[in-house]
Amino acid sequence: MNGGAQPDLSLPAPAKLNLFLHVLGRRADGYHELQTLFQLLDYGDRLEFRRTLDGAIAVAVEPPLDGLAETDNIVYRAARALRDRYPGPEGVGIRIHKRLPAGGGLGGGSSDAATALVGLNMLWRLGLDLEALCVLGLELGADVPVFLRGHSAWAEGIGERLTPVSLPAAWYLVIRPGCQVSTAAVFAHPQLTRDTPPMKIRAFFGEGARNDCAAAVETLYPRVRAARRWLERHADARLTGTGSCLFARFDSRERAAEVLAQLPAQWSGFVARGVNRSPLSVANPVAGRKPKAKAE
Repeated sequence: MNGGAQPDLSLPAPAKLNLFLHVLGRRADGYHELQTLFQLLDYGDRLEFRRTLDGAIAVAVEPPLDGLAETDNIVYRAARALRDRYPGPEGVGIRIHKRLPAGGGLGGGSSDAATALVGLNMLWRLGLDLEALCVLGLELGADVPVFLRGHSAWAEGIGERLTPVSLPAAWYLVIRPGCQVSTAAVFAHPQLTRDTPPMKIRAFFGEGARNDCAAAVETLYPRVRAARRWLERHADARLTGTGSCLFARFDSRERAAEVLAQLPAQWSGFVARGVNRSPLSVANPVAGRKPKAKAE
């Protein structure tokens, strides 16, 4: 792809945090029944699209991801699935500007896939509505629909049953310990709790919750434990999803930035604002009106 030419379309692929993650049990199909609360952020990757007339699909990542073939990239798979289902003469070149780490628990791959579906629906003028995009998205990954719907949400099932929620304004400091967590290894670990009782949305806001995967992640990846202990000197530190990244909530950007400035050199991090409606949803013409949210 020609990196110097202006793209036909440029769209954000925002990150998410799991404010908590409960594992309720293992299902007969091998997946786990979950409860979680997705908080969308105003920070993430960006995808650039260039329409081509040769029918080819090409994906480039900056900076490159070591050991990942183009056809294994979830963005390539999203584009291929869309083109196979809705044939046409046009192709696309997609450039992914990565800021979200692989295996970090920030939803980078799922968010990139959602943005690819939205962008190609626009670029190829397919006219698909949000529900059709979500059906495709769920085939790619359980977290893809939350990015397509573009609203912070309470999630159940394997993460696909979504209830939009309005969360209070907050700033988050996110720390990247520099390791890539294997979700499969976490869910196979004997320390993983798999029998947490289900809870109601109101109970989370009143009593708080936890990440059931945290103990297994910290055992497998000592860097995560070290980063969490450091962050806890400044605020309540939590793990997001089944990844390596940790986060803490602050009432102001300034306070979060103060803590970030003290971050030890072996880790990296960023400050982001929690949003109820994502930047992608704002840019997506089929996202429709903001969903009616449960106010807590």
